[in-house]
Amino acid sequence: MKTSPSIVTALLFLLVVSMINFSPMHAAEPETLSLWTDEELGSTEAENTEVRKDRGDQNAWVGNINRPTLTVYQADPEKRSGTAMVVCPGGGYGGLAIDKEGHVVAQWLAEQGVTAGVLKYRCGGGANKHPIPMGDARKAVQVMREHADEWNIKTDQVGIMGFSAGGHLASTIATDPETGVNFAALIYPVVSFRDGVTHGGSKKNLLGDSPSDEMVRLMSRDEQVTPETCPTFLVHSGDDGAVPVQNSIRFYEACLKHNVQAEMHLFPTGGHGCGMFRGDRPVDHWPNQFKAWLQSNGWCE
Repeated sequence: MKTSPSIVTALLFLLVVSMINFSPMHAAEPETLSLWTDEELGSTEAENTEVRKDRGDQNAWVGNINRPTLTVYQADPEKRSGTAMVVCPGGGYGGLAIDKEGHVVAQWLAEQGVTAGVLKYRCGGGANKHPIPMGDARKAVQVMREHADEWNIKTDQVGIMGFSAGGHLASTIATDPETGVNFAALIYPVVSFRDGVTHGGSKKNLLGDSPSDEMVRLMSRDEQVTPETCPTFLVHSGDDGAVPVQNSIRFYEACLKHNVQAEMHLFPTGGHGCGMFRGDRPVDHWPNQFKAWLQSNGWCE
């Protein structure tokens, strides 16, 4: 029995339509952009000394960063909300936990309809002390807004998110009126540089061995919260042995004092550096609360 050309054509059409409808458009490869030109950095490609170490279980670490980049994951077009977020991995301002606190997070955000950029910022002390990381974070937010039309981003829906020392960097931008982000998420963040509360390695890498009292005050970002600080979401574990939970509590209390919208989730156990969805403990599922917070503010469907 012969099949008529019209039936063959119809079948081919249905096959093409099904491929279009079910192809994972949102799974496109991310785009990596340099934040600065060689002239702005005062260096060349030949001087790139970046080191990457793969430690398994999403634990890739990068250090010796001298060419900061923003790797952008486009939002799922079927869920796109116009929201964008810069993601700052942690690492004690010495290097970056680039996967579990960077790329894995950005991929998840993109699946929720949020365009997300992983910030590979300069750190490690020496020439990369403050204000270098802050400058890279400011530039990343600027890049997001400059590409608003191309990436279908609403310029008044750009946030910043950070983990551990990356949380300190995110809190620096959240309390920086010059940058003016619209919301922030601080996940087991370093916030204060006060003795007895701070993470010593982060403080030393960012400010050096003997920072002035004024610099310690300035970079304790709970002390920089004002009524203009953006809405903030916080997560921390009570048994965090690296970054005391008081860091998040101090920032939350500062938000309450200045009538800033803030939501904080404290878990009795979870330690430090849990990442997201890496186990079955309650703390591992904090992204569910984060998504609900985004939805309640109209930043996510």
